[in-house]
Amino acid sequence: MAAKGRETGLPVPRFVSLKVGNARMRVGPSLDYGTKWIYAKSGLPLEITAEYDNWRQVRDTDGISGWMHRALLSSRRTAVIGPWLKQPASLHMAARESSAVLAELMARVLVHINSCNGSWCAIDLPHQDLAGFIEQTALWGVYPGEAVAD
Repeated sequence: MAAKGRETGLPVPRFVSLKVGNARMRVGPSLDYGTKWIYAKSGLPLEITAEYDNWRQVRDTDGISGWMHRALLSSRRTAVIGPWLKQPASLHMAARESSAVLAELMARVLVHINSCNGSWCAIDLPHQDLAGFIEQTALWGVYPGEAVAD
């Protein structure tokens, strides 16, 4: 059973996404702390690892950890194609290995998660007319075996 956040009661850790561009990750949970990193692109997946008042300790796909105000975060689920992958990940027409391949997605490509069944995720690519299914293990932004409702 996952731990619950002390502020929200939601599971910790959990994935969220960055609501805005030009968002500052801070060294500590307050505006008094210095900026550790500035994220320029909205929609990036982040993992919440702790909560303190209106602040969330987050970790990004590169393992960089710091604090962000909750107003900068969205519950909208996104993911990136696994940075650890040596080969592109196949986007399929259906949630099975034997279905037609619609595209090959390179590591770090940003996707929107529509739903996951624990093995496959229904995704779409922002600003592209492309949607399909990808194996859940190819994504950073959803846990292995996690079900995500649409």
